[in-house]
Amino acid sequence: MANERVMAIVGAGHVGGRAAQTLREAGWRGGIALIGAEPHLPYERPPLSKGVLTGERSAAQCGLRAAGDWQADGIAHIVATVVRIDPRARDVLLSDGRAIGYEALLLATGGRARRVAIPGAELDGVLALRTLDDAAALAARLVPDARIVLIGGGFIGLEVAASARLRGCRVTVLDAAPRLLGRAVPASIAARVHALHAHHGVQIRVNRMPVAIARAADGALAVTLADGGTLVADTVVVGIGIEPADELARDAGLAVDRGIVVNARLETSAPGIYAAGDVAVFPSGLSGRPIRQETWHGAETQARVAARNMLGAGEPYGDLPWFWSDQYDGQLQVAGEPALGEHAVARTLGDDAEIQFHFDGGGRLVAASGFGRAPGFAKEMKLARMLVERGAAVAPVDVADTRVKLKALLPGSTGG
Repeated sequence: MANERVMAIVGAGHVGGRAAQTLREAGWRGGIALIGAEPHLPYERPPLSKGVLTGERSAAQCGLRAAGDWQADGIAHIVATVVRIDPRARDVLLSDGRAIGYEALLLATGGRARRVAIPGAELDGVLALRTLDDAAALAARLVPDARIVLIGGGFIGLEVAASARLRGCRVTVLDAAPRLLGRAVPASIAARVHALHAHHGVQIRVNRMPVAIARAADGALAVTLADGGTLVADTVVVGIGIEPADELARDAGLAVDRGIVVNARLETSAPGIYAAGDVAVFPSGLSGRPIRQETWHGAETQARVAARNMLGAGEPYGDLPWFWSDQYDGQLQVAGEPALGEHAVARTLGDDAEIQFHFDGGGRLVAASGFGRAPGFAKEMKLARMLVERGAAVAPVDVADTRVKLKALLPGSTGG
């Protein structure tokens, strides 16, 4: 591969793997170098906080494809660290001294788990969850009656809390904000999620800030709070988001702004270099404003568009932001950009489900967010997502009225 210019992908996770696969499917017959620091073949991350922790899913079952498919497609999986990108020479330099020349380059570097900046954060037993190895290490600690303290009441923290309770652990969730899930969902939906976790025995403490972690005399971890209180834990899990891994791009002179800045075709400020997934800051198809997604859907769809554009397709990326989170028997979904909304109306589907429709100042539907356990929630949420995707002109009173079928509100619909 030293004398051949290849399609190079830095980052061998979900985005990198799916992009490599798409390059072959789109007709590229030259070399593909899939470079990543982890020893594992590309895998999906959503199972890490759920099935892997509960023991219902093995590492092999997280794989993006069957292991033999990568070799069959002639995709070179290179376990190495990239130390430099040279956009002018069009090559990447590896930690072992090798240089790989590229026809086009995709940066799929993702992010790293954000660490909590307090004394004791480096102690053994203070974990984060980002990689397959992280999940395996945490799963080994989730034994019945283990005391687990989670710092962060966002999606990852709450999914870990649910998995830990299913393993019989004693779980406490700390969040510095006044409620769970911050600004990601409306307060009424956050309250439903809070109630579900409380029902399953999770102790939730909002407005609580940890200030230190120390090793107790018996070997446990003592988490000191800003109000002077202390929690004792066998394991502390930090789930406060990720930091985009954009340093390679920055050092190469590419535009970065809390991620790698790309245009609508997912191309960076350097011709022939693309970025996708958690690390990419791209123009929203809804608002045009720069956004960054940390979702399975974003990884899956951006990988495919970026790969085709590496081959010259010139395809704009316009998928609607969308994600979900499974917790116990409930599911939370958000489609669109709730931050664009100035007001919202609720469609209440009995005691166990609710969808909020978010409208901007001009009355445009810009997002739908929901949480449900009741039968039919997933179908209703799918229709809500379609309304946002298709730019449906709907009245708040109609989407709030459960007597009005959402399907009938879709553009071009002939009725329910």
